[in-house]
Amino acid sequence: MPVRLMHWINALAMLVMIGSGWKIYNDEVLLGWLHFPEWITIGGEAQGALQWHFFAMWILMLNGLAYLAYGLATGRFKRKLFPIRIREILNDLRDALSFRLSHTDITRYNAVQKILYTGIILVIIVQVVSGWAIWKPIQLSELLPLFGGFQGGRIVHFLGMAAIVGFLIVHVALALIVPKTIGAMINGGPGIDPAASGPSDGAPGQTTH
Repeated sequence: MPVRLMHWINALAMLVMIGSGWKIYNDEVLLGWLHFPEWITIGGEAQGALQWHFFAMWILMLNGLAYLAYGLATGRFKRKLFPIRIREILNDLRDALSFRLSHTDITRYNAVQKILYTGIILVIIVQVVSGWAIWKPIQLSELLPLFGGFQGGRIVHFLGMAAIVGFLIVHVALALIVPKTIGAMINGGPGIDPAASGPSDGAPGQTTH
């Protein structure tokens, strides 16, 4: 239940941040040839977009900290995301591209899922830090050298947004291909026998995802 709750809070916050971020970007474009259609932006005027962006930022950051704390405290990260082996990634990627990747057991992540989920956690952390750096370039001037200055921070933040959007597209596409994973994020998914699969995220007998 905690994972499912944080998942949907995170999804909503990310969508608001992306939509409002596109509006903020349009107000001062980074790439002259790229403008986002107004109908997919959030916030109306630039000031409204900033307010929505900061509001969603606090939700995303606090929810993310709760998720990291939960994952570390319960050992969920260790069980679900590690180890990550190059050979397994290559094998699972090959199977995925040839549509032969098994989705029978949705309680376990394959190597491709492990690298994607671990990677997106790291991207979001960098996104938060770069966002703070360009939001408060004077007060948090110590952060700017990490990105090569203010403009470098904007570039990193933009690339992080692109990575998150790409992840969401892949994530949703895979969920549609294996629709039982959507149900699992709503009702908890199949039951897990703790004696057979090791410690779970919940109490014995609970369904987990």
